[in-house]
Amino acid sequence: MSTKRDYYEILGVSKTASPEEIKKAYRKTAIQYHPDKNQGNKEAEEKFKEAAEAYEVLSDENKRAQYDRFGHSRSGGGGFQGHEMNMDDIFSQFGDIFGGGGFDSFFGGGSRSRQRKGSNLRIKLKLTLEEISNGVEKKIKVNRLVHADGVTFKTCGTCNGQGQMRKVVNTMLGQMVSTTACPTCNGSGQVIDKRPPGVDSSGLVPKEDTISVKIPAGVADGMQLSMSGKGNEAPGGGVAGDLLILIEEIENNELKRDGNNIIFDLHISFIDAALGTSVEVPSIGGKVRLKIEPGTQSGKILRLRGKGIKDINGYGHGDQLIYVSVWTPKKLNTEEKAKLESLRTSSNFQPHPDANEKGFFERMKEYFG
Repeated sequence: MSTKRDYYEILGVSKTASPEEIKKAYRKTAIQYHPDKNQGNKEAEEKFKEAAEAYEVLSDENKRAQYDRFGHSRSGGGGFQGHEMNMDDIFSQFGDIFGGGGFDSFFGGGSRSRQRKGSNLRIKLKLTLEEISNGVEKKIKVNRLVHADGVTFKTCGTCNGQGQMRKVVNTMLGQMVSTTACPTCNGSGQVIDKRPPGVDSSGLVPKEDTISVKIPAGVADGMQLSMSGKGNEAPGGGVAGDLLILIEEIENNELKRDGNNIIFDLHISFIDAALGTSVEVPSIGGKVRLKIEPGTQSGKILRLRGKGIKDINGYGHGDQLIYVSVWTPKKLNTEEKAKLESLRTSSNFQPHPDANEKGFFERMKEYFG
């Protein structure tokens, strides 16, 4: 017993359907399950092939008559059971039901003959923290392959400009047609007619181009940007490849990046921490004066709002976080030791009862809410 579905059921028509009704039904089913509309969907791909198989039989008067009489297990001379079409067969054999342009023209893709594309180029672009924060326009030099002057092309004589070779195979169900890229023009439909001395068979020559690149604010180290059509040009015409730009962040000696925030480690003396002071700290765009309150503890985190990196998706700016570290001198002279010794018993110089209750993670939690 065959496990194949009934061809009329697949196309959703009755057994008395006219050829035009069958054609319309197949067109509707093919559109629904076309692989371009269902990328990666294996079930849709199988239904697309199944519909093509059904249409191949029901659109042919003799095959339809044999199917109506014997079904999938036609006796004598083989049968419909086990027949399966591949994608090349489907597109080449039944594309004309969409009106001359084939499946691809119906779905906006033009001819299925391969359009050649030039190869991509990859470069590394080093940026400072300031350039990353604000965005920048850079002019870079790129060595790319371009069409040589004086090169002309003509239609490929092997495929007559189609870019494809058709192969017809006789089967029990009739003629099957498959297509492959033309080996002479590699699918472009064109070959070189004339070329100046020194130009190779591709018709391309190396050229150094200066390209202006706009880098948006907020890019990160390791991020890759793409400029369409700025790679190598395609031999014989077609679409140029892309220029892929890999971002490398130049390390800043003072400021460190943490996402969209900027981190700065501030070291102050014990005296400044106790009495308070005013200091200058580096930030993106220049120095910023910062007030240190009297009694500032080591490990305190100060924040400069909006002084960080601009978010690449447009969600504002990050902050600059200043991590305060109080420096304890390692060596004291006799006079310094005497002064500090006189303060040893003062209650103001004794650890506060809460001094050890708030560690680093508690302070971070308090800071970030």
